[in-house]
Amino acid sequence: MTVPAKPNAAFVHPLADVQTQAIGLGSKVWQFCVVLKGAAIGDNCNICSHCFIENEVRIGNNVTVKSGVQLWDGVILEDNVFVGPNVSFTNDRKPRSGHRDFKLERIVVERGASIGAGAVLLPGVRIGRNAMVGAGAVVTRDVPADATVTGNPARMQPSRDDDAHRQALPPLKPVLP
Repeated sequence: MTVPAKPNAAFVHPLADVQTQAIGLGSKVWQFCVVLKGAAIGDNCNICSHCFIENEVRIGNNVTVKSGVQLWDGVILEDNVFVGPNVSFTNDRKPRSGHRDFKLERIVVERGASIGAGAVLLPGVRIGRNAMVGAGAVVTRDVPADATVTGNPARMQPSRDDDAHRQALPPLKPVLP
């Protein structure tokens, strides 16, 4: 493992293929990642192994991208975003092999949002500030700020502050007698 030359310098694992110079202080890019020349990664980010980051991708500060994620052109991850393992981002509504002139549709994940493992985000969606996308959800439309969505297609869930939701939960039973 290579230690950064300067304190707070970005760390790039020797088995990563990183072509961009735009990696912020304290960020880490782990083994078997490919980051193309036009990508930009902010400060204090953690890009876990087996990720692919295309040219027109912007990643803010304090972002975690777990293993097996591909960030295609047009993806913007604002500050403090969490992307779970194997999340799928898409940017083309009608993909065809060899079709290079498709209409790119951006995906924006706003500040503080979290996306659970294996979720799928369709082209053109916006995930609102501090929103939560549940594991395996298929996001077909925008998610409002502070919302939680789950399922296929992703649907809004009651807020944790919603009294009706809280009353519907059974009381907890002690684990030990």
